[in-house]
Amino acid sequence: MNVVCSDTEAGDLVGHDCFTIRLASMEAAGYKVAMKPRIKICCIRSVAEAALAVRHGAHAVGLVSAMPSGPGVIGEELIAEIAATVPPPVATFLLTSRTEAAAIIAQQRRTRATTIQLCDRLSARCLRELREALPGIALVQVIHVTGAESVAEAVAVSDKVDALLLDSGNQNLAVKELGGTGRTHDWRISRNIVEAVRRPVFLAGGLNPDNVARASEQVRPFGLDVCSGVRTDGDLDEKKLARFFESVEAVAA
Repeated sequence: MNVVCSDTEAGDLVGHDCFTIRLASMEAAGYKVAMKPRIKICCIRSVAEAALAVRHGAHAVGLVSAMPSGPGVIGEELIAEIAATVPPPVATFLLTSRTEAAAIIAQQRRTRATTIQLCDRLSARCLRELREALPGIALVQVIHVTGAESVAEAVAVSDKVDALLLDSGNQNLAVKELGGTGRTHDWRISRNIVEAVRRPVFLAGGLNPDNVARASEQVRPFGLDVCSGVRTDGDLDEKKLARFFESVEAVAA
């Protein structure tokens, strides 16, 4: 049975607390939800950038805490300041490289973000502890798409989190890449993951105004995540941001 949600109804799925749960339950029950992709603007570095993203229609903003590499890292005090200004139902994603539950729980409580983006692999025990300690917070697991083996990795973790985010990092390097590489990956594998799991899937990795339409059509993700593709010299570029949204709208029309 197919249920097609209007965009207004779909907007309810991106809330300020556990935005993925309603969608996930519908997917698990065998329903197909048709909607425009949700858009997350990542690497937000100031209150002004967050406001700009929200003004253009962002459904979520990404706030990057300490990472071994990559752009957009800001201090937790600033993350908390920005998160406090973002109006519901826009979600605030705390990107974390931590792999221990206690450290991640402490980060969330300091920053008050509504969603935790887990950029590295975590143990099943750690995920259970996060779920128990943070029942009102959505968990989004990053899968760094490196090859066909990423499909099995995504399937294995999908029932332990609220959503997946497919990126182009590399956890096997001496200095891990956990996001923000500006590289695309094999979208055929991403599409396989979307079809294999019963969870919402965000697509990230090298998206920009010129390729996002093709990426969205090929992968059919729940959401799209962009960082460097809408920036110039590190700053959020309003013209690129507008073009990105226009490209997504054109696909959804």
